[in-house]
Amino acid sequence: MENTRYHRIKHVLDRRQTDLTVCLEDVHKHHNLSAIVRSADAVGCHNVHAVWPQNQKWLTNNTSGGSKNWIATHLHKDIDSAVAMMRLHNPQVQILATNLCPDAVDYREIDYTLPTAIIVGQEKTRISPQALAHADKNIIIPMQGMAQSLNVSVAAALILFEAQNQRLQAGLYERTMLDESIKHKMLFEGCHPIIAQKCKEKSQPYPALDENGEIIADDEFWHKLKHA
Repeated sequence: MENTRYHRIKHVLDRRQTDLTVCLEDVHKHHNLSAIVRSADAVGCHNVHAVWPQNQKWLTNNTSGGSKNWIATHLHKDIDSAVAMMRLHNPQVQILATNLCPDAVDYREIDYTLPTAIIVGQEKTRISPQALAHADKNIIIPMQGMAQSLNVSVAAALILFEAQNQRLQAGLYERTMLDESIKHKMLFEGCHPIIAQKCKEKSQPYPALDENGEIIADDEFWHKLKHA
């Protein structure tokens, strides 16, 4: 394994923002899903929530560019379940809804250094009244042309990167938020996918990694992996 891959993955995981997330309500077009997941990964989100039909397949690596492998995706049957989990993860979370209405504020006026969840909906039907009832604030992206809204994936990207900019300025990417057990799992699977798969097949826990990402394990571990 190349040390550069281990250190790159570790650097990314060390900067994950567990208190910044996006929730997709009935956004079913795969090109939009893929773009939003990639933007969430790019700004350091660890969780993405989606109200998603149980009989439909979620993103594949081909449609998401592999970003879904680095994001914890939570699929929900309805928006109430999604909001309940987001508030369970962080009771202080501010829930923002992208919604064109009289009390909506410019998305740049929001303090994204606070724990934040952003709800976006599909362009045709927009966010449901049920979702809006959960929102602490409505936000808009000011438009100067005839169009009243942007493509949902473009809108999500603009808001997420505004959040990233504010958090960079506040130094929030210098803190480590991701649980060490989650980080170890993602590091091990990202650096040693073949061994990780064998561990799963043999019901073996992942062994420790050294400072260069090399596996620390005794002969018993390797014997079990090979013969158990």
